[in-house]
Amino acid sequence: MNNKQPVSQDEAKTACVVGSGFGGMALAMRLQSAGIQTTVIEGRDKPGGRAYFWEKEGFTFDGGPTVVTDPDCLKELWALSGHKMEEDVELMPVRPFYRLNWPDGTNFDYSNDEAELNSEIAKLDPADIAGYARFLEYAAGVYEEGYVKLGTVPFLDFKSMIKAAPALAKKQAWRSVYSMVSSFVKSEKLREALSFHTLLVGGNPMKTSAIYALIHKLEKDGGVWWTRGGTNRLIAGMIRHFERLGGRMVVGDPVVQVHTIGKRATEVETASGWREKFHAVASNADIMHSYRDLLSGSQRGPQYAGKLKRKSFSPGLFVVHFGLEGSWPGIPHHMILFGPRYKGLLEDIYDNGVLPADFSIYLHHPTVTDPSMAPPGKSTFYALVPVAHMGKLAVDWDEVGPQLEKRILDEVGRRLIPDIHDRIVTKFHYAPKDFASDLNAHLGSAFSLEPVLTQSAWFRGHNRDDVIDNFYLVGAGTHPGAGIPGVVGSAKATAGLMIEDLK
Repeated sequence: MNNKQPVSQDEAKTACVVGSGFGGMALAMRLQSAGIQTTVIEGRDKPGGRAYFWEKEGFTFDGGPTVVTDPDCLKELWALSGHKMEEDVELMPVRPFYRLNWPDGTNFDYSNDEAELNSEIAKLDPADIAGYARFLEYAAGVYEEGYVKLGTVPFLDFKSMIKAAPALAKKQAWRSVYSMVSSFVKSEKLREALSFHTLLVGGNPMKTSAIYALIHKLEKDGGVWWTRGGTNRLIAGMIRHFERLGGRMVVGDPVVQVHTIGKRATEVETASGWREKFHAVASNADIMHSYRDLLSGSQRGPQYAGKLKRKSFSPGLFVVHFGLEGSWPGIPHHMILFGPRYKGLLEDIYDNGVLPADFSIYLHHPTVTDPSMAPPGKSTFYALVPVAHMGKLAVDWDEVGPQLEKRILDEVGRRLIPDIHDRIVTKFHYAPKDFASDLNAHLGSAFSLEPVLTQSAWFRGHNRDDVIDNFYLVGAGTHPGAGIPGVVGSAKATAGLMIEDLK
């Protein structure tokens, strides 16, 4: 996996992908399938980027995304070379997709079973069943325009943005997801249930473009899935296939510099001092890190980093991982434990930069689907809360972390597991400062640039750099944005450019 023997440049065109997150691996698989000799360089001791994992006392804890949607975009990566994803990865269906729970005890099981979902809506407000049907029609329209037509198309110039504008304007893309949802349904709880999804890609439902209502359609059509063994096993399967095709992985040796001559990237250098020439370089690293640090030796790097600094970045996350004695068949795989506030809490996180007394929790309980994630008779969980990024919330996480961890566990105990503290076998937390140090995430942001309309498509980092003509981006900082389908879509857009340019 750490084979650094140089590739003869006579054999094939060569490419380097910096970082092995979902976007980086999807790009590497596409390039290698197209006959481009590709090397992936990962700085951490394990591949996966945000899809990292820890093993403690027999428990497996996934570091990153836990919701797999649109499995077809993943299957396509294997199909490029006549293989099937099932050779390397087993996806397990998750039902319900999520259980939403409010402080008054109301539960809402969210799935793509129409009869079940209408029954859940009726519990909140029977009058909203018709409104939900109209919302679904709207979501299908923005899915077609925003995901099918534009999700894997690179926006390299403003002309491409102008071309897409009429269709997006027709769908009222300037309105927020929450505002659009509210035009269809009246129940406040249902409005929260149909708008919280943008938080899974770093967006504030009150500000993120209504185009992101497409996530609802994506889940309805493709389902919600789990990778047996953990999300990290999906990365492992991608690597297995990439190497099967002849790709090369370098792990545990971070890239420190992408060298340039004029307007071309020429060589990649790692911390160990290893250097190699490549015909093309793509970065799956944090977008600010890519320009400010990796391209620091060029004129373009600091210049574009200065522009990025003025943009708004998505919030951080505070995640408590814990392993418990006992099994919990009554707690589904994914839960959202809403706090007492919705809009006010979002303002505190996105605008005010304070650490509020209340919070909403995303609770992940994989052992209910996949018992292999914990020792027999035990359960793996994580509880995640969005928090302001380090540019807005300048707290000492070493001091605040243990306090917030206890408050989160107390709330999970109060609402679901009364003797939670007695049952804990092992626990640890992961704060914005860890995202910053382990993942080079600017300001400890968990999802890169905030997904607002003025930072989408052409207004995001471009899939191919405007100045260094063989330097490319893949992942959350470029079009179309964060989330597994988003970064896998970015890989398709970027691969199309690279394959064409390397002909």
